[in-house]
Amino acid sequence: MDSSVERSTEGQFDRRPLLVFWEMTKACQLACFHCRADAQLIGGPDELSTREGVELIDSIAALGRPRPILILTGGDCLMREDIVELATYAHSLNVPVAIAPSVTEKLTSSTLQALRRAGVKSASLSLDGANASTHDAVRGVTGHFDATLRAIVELKRHGFTTQINTTVMASNVRELADVAQLLQQLKVNVWEVFFLITTGRGAEVEATSATVNEEVCHFLVNASRYGFTVRTVEAPFFRRVALERRDQSPGGDPSGVGETYEFLRSRLLQLLGPSSAPVRAPSAATRDGKGIIFVGANGDIYPSGFLPIALGNVRNDNLIDVYRDHDLLHSIRGADFVGPCQSCEQSDLCGGSRSRAYATYENPLASDPGCVLVSGSSH
Repeated sequence: MDSSVERSTEGQFDRRPLLVFWEMTKACQLACFHCRADAQLIGGPDELSTREGVELIDSIAALGRPRPILILTGGDCLMREDIVELATYAHSLNVPVAIAPSVTEKLTSSTLQALRRAGVKSASLSLDGANASTHDAVRGVTGHFDATLRAIVELKRHGFTTQINTTVMASNVRELADVAQLLQQLKVNVWEVFFLITTGRGAEVEATSATVNEEVCHFLVNASRYGFTVRTVEAPFFRRVALERRDQSPGGDPSGVGETYEFLRSRLLQLLGPSSAPVRAPSAATRDGKGIIFVGANGDIYPSGFLPIALGNVRNDNLIDVYRDHDLLHSIRGADFVGPCQSCEQSDLCGGSRSRAYATYENPLASDPGCVLVSGSSH
């Protein structure tokens, strides 16, 4: 969630994750049509208790330095009344904490102040369009776009490192340059762009094609020159694209790109003008189960929030032992894939989205159909 995620050195992902996501609850007051968690108005009776949350934090702290970043998410993590207590406990053990709340009336100035006192430095919010009609349609709440912009300002006012998450879908892809302009105006620190996985309620949403994904990645390299760091979720091929573009002059453009890139490139230049700043795109070679682990609301352990294969449960299993020892995670980290992802020279740097492979083929080791190098090949 912040620049500290770059501190990892090669080989550490076999022994410790970089990011631990804890879905504190499935409760959320929103009804987003692409929700991974399939969130509901109230949390389930099987959610981890405060004591079990403390034990989870203890297991992370036992790793020693550098400890993974614990990201408190949901649903809406602010629906948990013990969030400040748990964040404070994590801080006391030097476990860095970030939050990923929803924008509702729960996101108050007093809560943000309490979380900052508890040692939380980073927060992420979702913005899925450049205007109210697009964003509000995704979030299912009229006026939510304006509330989100106010919330970003409030996070900055309280001194949070602020990350904005945007999910790329066929319905909003042409608004990405306008979103980038908003983020620059709001002085956002990180833009994390999610490439849709058809799971949860997102199973009914139209994803972008592999060709469009590639063009969006090239656009994101351009966007990362405008004052914020750009990262992707479920698009590890962005790291390949950024590597290909690394030595290119600031004004240079990739060859062979199509209409989506040309539109977004032109729109970005129209809105923000040219930039000679360096690309800000991190290169840590993480993917589902490699540097990333996810704990569901009921304690189930998953390679990521988008890959619904339960590997164990923190009520019975030590999270770090599962991360280190599970056969599937060994295969993921060893790039033991099927098809083009296995033979790709960037299988370690990228390795494809294991979640998208599973959603498409019910095989988490299949090749990622969202990558243009895979699309059209045998899997």
